[in-house]
Amino acid sequence: MGGHATTAKTISLTTPDGAMPVHAVYPASGAWPAAIMFMDGMGIRPAMHAMAARLASHGYHVLLPDLYYRAGAYQPVDMRTVFASPDNPERTRVRALMSTVSNEGAARDIGALIAGLARAPGLRGDAIGCVGYCMGGRMALLAAGTFPARIAAASSIHGGGLATDKPDSPHLLAPHVRAEVYLGAAGIDPHVPQAELDRVTEALRAAGVTYTLEVHPGVQHGFGVDESPVYDRDAAERCWSQTLALFARALA
Repeated sequence: MGGHATTAKTISLTTPDGAMPVHAVYPASGAWPAAIMFMDGMGIRPAMHAMAARLASHGYHVLLPDLYYRAGAYQPVDMRTVFASPDNPERTRVRALMSTVSNEGAARDIGALIAGLARAPGLRGDAIGCVGYCMGGRMALLAAGTFPARIAAASSIHGGGLATDKPDSPHLLAPHVRAEVYLGAAGIDPHVPQAELDRVTEALRAAGVTYTLEVHPGVQHGFGVDESPVYDRDAAERCWSQTLALFARALA
């Protein structure tokens, strides 16, 4: 944790698709740069709240949106059950929830988050940092490419869907990205093959984006969240240190 005591509240932001719950956490006093943390595919739960609080304790006003709001109320996901077998009901439920988050819809959500930050008290500066895990890693890159005037830093931790064959793939937005980008990838990740990493980094390189790709050997997809059965402390902490350094550079 950082050195700042934090306070938290739940707010609701209006999007074109409905009311999106957002967990807001920030230092108890002072003015701070804004950051958005995007959840992984397991959804909003205490582990994500704790991660948002950790980021806020380093001196950031953090918004953690529930991107599954279009699906209505849902029970917290049991992450260990999801990883237990490929065909268990909990994994099927997660896939259904993830299917409600399109890149087009997420872009609208990010626009609502940025508008909400404009009304938040105690912010310093206009630059925003983004960090996301798994599905949220895709959102971080999408945010950087869709709102380049505001997103100054984007960190994607074992992010999936960064470079696909679909016309809305985030890597196609690379020419618009002004943010510095960090990609923390798992060395063992069937969800994100090497070809996808090559495609996204080539797009960033060709667009002149400042980026860092770190492939953490021997760890699996999901390594960055401490409640995951494949959590790897060393790799996760390396991603934290890289993200915090990136934010310090870009949001100062």
